[in-house]
Amino acid sequence: MSLSLTLPDTSGALSPYTLRGSVPARPPAGVKFNRIAYSAAHVVADPLAAVDPWLQAAVDWDTTIAYRQHLWSLGLGVAEAMDTAQRGMGLDWPTSL
Repeated sequence: MSLSLTLPDTSGALSPYTLRGSVPARPPAGVKFNRIAYSAAHVVADPLAAVDPWLQAAVDWDTTIAYRQHLWSLGLGVAEAMDTAQRGMGLDWPTSL
């Protein structure tokens, strides 16, 4: 099975990228685990936003939520405070709230 993504290249144009390797493992359905594992799910940047990334944050919220749904489907929790830990690394206060 070949999976392909459309990603921005160095010129900003969109180009196809084909994933290589094995399909990611998925936990068996219906298996109970006696602990909660949390993932540090940071927000996903919008690489095509017309902003200066040094001065403004551009978050792709739809992709961020889709990524979190993927993590939840794997049985992981999401450590919400991890997003706020990214303040000072390009994510400003208003965007991180």
